[in-house]
Amino acid sequence: MKELLPFPWSGATSGQWRYAIRNTLAMCLALSVAYYLDLDEPYWAMTSAAVVSFPTVGGVISKSFGRIAGSLMGACAALIIAGHTLNDPWLFLLTMAGWIGLCTWACAQFSNNVAYTFQLAGYTAAIIAFPVVNITDTSELWEIAQARVCEVMLGILCGGMMMMILPSTSDGTTLLTALKKMHARLLEHASLLWQPETTDAIRTAHENVIGQILTMNILRIQAFWSHYRFRRQNSLLNYLLHQQLRLTSTISSLRRLLVNWPDAPANTRAVIESLVASLSSPGADFYTIARVIAPLAPVDPQNYRHQAFWQRLRYFCRLYLNSSRWLARVENASPETEYNLPRRAALTRYTDNTEALWSGLRSFCALSLLGAWTITAQWESGSEALTLAAISCVLYSVSPAPFRSLTLLLRTLFLLSLFSFVVKFGLMVQISELWLFLLFLFPLLTTMQLFKLRMPSQAGLWGQLIVFMGSFISVTNPPVYDLAEYLNDDVAKILGVALSWLAFAVLRPGSDARKSRRQIRTLRREFVDQLSRRPSRSEHQFESVVYHHISLLSNSQDALARRWLLRWGVVLLNCSHVVWQLRKWDARSDPLSQVRDICLGLLRNVMSERGVQLRPLAVTLAELQRICDVLARHPQPAARELASVIWRLHCALSQLELAPTAGSIENPPR
Repeated sequence: MKELLPFPWSGATSGQWRYAIRNTLAMCLALSVAYYLDLDEPYWAMTSAAVVSFPTVGGVISKSFGRIAGSLMGACAALIIAGHTLNDPWLFLLTMAGWIGLCTWACAQFSNNVAYTFQLAGYTAAIIAFPVVNITDTSELWEIAQARVCEVMLGILCGGMMMMILPSTSDGTTLLTALKKMHARLLEHASLLWQPETTDAIRTAHENVIGQILTMNILRIQAFWSHYRFRRQNSLLNYLLHQQLRLTSTISSLRRLLVNWPDAPANTRAVIESLVASLSSPGADFYTIARVIAPLAPVDPQNYRHQAFWQRLRYFCRLYLNSSRWLARVENASPETEYNLPRRAALTRYTDNTEALWSGLRSFCALSLLGAWTITAQWESGSEALTLAAISCVLYSVSPAPFRSLTLLLRTLFLLSLFSFVVKFGLMVQISELWLFLLFLFPLLTTMQLFKLRMPSQAGLWGQLIVFMGSFISVTNPPVYDLAEYLNDDVAKILGVALSWLAFAVLRPGSDARKSRRQIRTLRREFVDQLSRRPSRSEHQFESVVYHHISLLSNSQDALARRWLLRWGVVLLNCSHVVWQLRKWDARSDPLSQVRDICLGLLRNVMSERGVQLRPLAVTLAELQRICDVLARHPQPAARELASVIWRLHCALSQLELAPTAGSIENPPR
């Protein structure tokens, strides 16, 4: 119903009004101060204030730091490149295209603020350097770079000041709420996955849970910048995220045990439902949960399947109750409270170097060809086209759907061209004072901000209209009303984005099927490293990087690619947990250690970076089953415990019997 409202004013909440008014005041204030400081293009200050208009304090602070660092890097690059190559247009073009291509490649190597910094470094250099191609005095280059950086800083300062005057919801509160919701959702997810059926809904739910946990890492970073309390508790928040990933892995491994357990007790499902209900109650403790799961306790010590499921279920309960306890502590902690926890590295991400190099090459080629056309045709507005092309290539190289984003940007620029023409030559030519223009601008921006909040499906369009509106209206001091120049600049901006779209169409991003195969190969390579005596990644680091791989294709329309990436990730992760558990037997000198080494050797023979050898896989599964049966009859309790661990490995590997062989095409069978 909200989508159909013609005006958003009456139905907006107080929080939405605060957000809209705060951002509008920041943009108007930045424009006014830049105008009265006599900066030559004050609309860049308004654009900068719009870009850092995050709804939370931590988002504004973290994005502002990235924007400041990126703007300074881009300004320095523009000064160095233009200062040394401006007399040779071809050398200037190739050097600038190389720098922007390098920034496009670099922003794919990092995440969050660091990636944003390199994006800013790329297109800030374009904003400064490309418009100076027609200057005759190189000293003007320093003045232009100085003005652009001052305008950016001014917009950031205005946005930060308005955030202090009209603060919004705390990042820490948002993060804690998200952690508690995910903690509760993991129980629902467990109840869903521990059913015998296999449906697409189960796979989709698993992907969504993984993606939401990884997204909370961004909330953690914003909370880190918002308040010193969360900086002191950053290690605990990171620990909780790792615990939620481990809970997700445990839920998945329990599902594999249930699927491969033909003679499970008849009351298994009933006990699981009682367990989920008990864990969801606020007063759940270890004693209560132990009484709930007691009916599933194994009676036959030789039933290694039952023993494996029982041990893994108890491990899940301990993990969940431990996470509940730490969530309660962090929620009730004072700002001075500190906790001693096992150190966990930050969530590890994955970089697709092939795609990053391809994106850098695309930016270089697109800008080189567009610049060559500009130089050959001596196009006066070519700098505008190059600037928008640089922004498009850098921003959308890491977008999961670049064509959709570029199409939306083209639509935005077309609408802004029509709108700004009416405003500039219908309204602004009749205004002689800035405050009169602000009387028109303030309600307009406020309404657009409310539309962005009230129409989620069109939020991207409204956000781009707000950000790019300043550069189209082009409020300058003194104002300039050259119709021919205005039309040429607008056409150049649209052509710059259109040529970027063409560059993405010619040098297309890799298909989801190729990305899936490439990521699966990387996962297998990482897993082979896990089998070494001294793996480069810890168990938790490998877990987070596997889940990051899976989340990269969570929005893909290729269901087959998503399915096999998820299947490989889950299988390798379950095997990895077993491998790390088997390593705990290193201190033993009895024959059980030799059995452990035999199992690890069998796993090395099956798995390689190229894929799975089906014949060794069948032999390995049969050998693991034989080892389990022999150890189950062993008189030592440790041998029966080892049998249950090896059966977990058997269950994980059995899912790969339908996987493509190492020597065949890696597309899985349909």
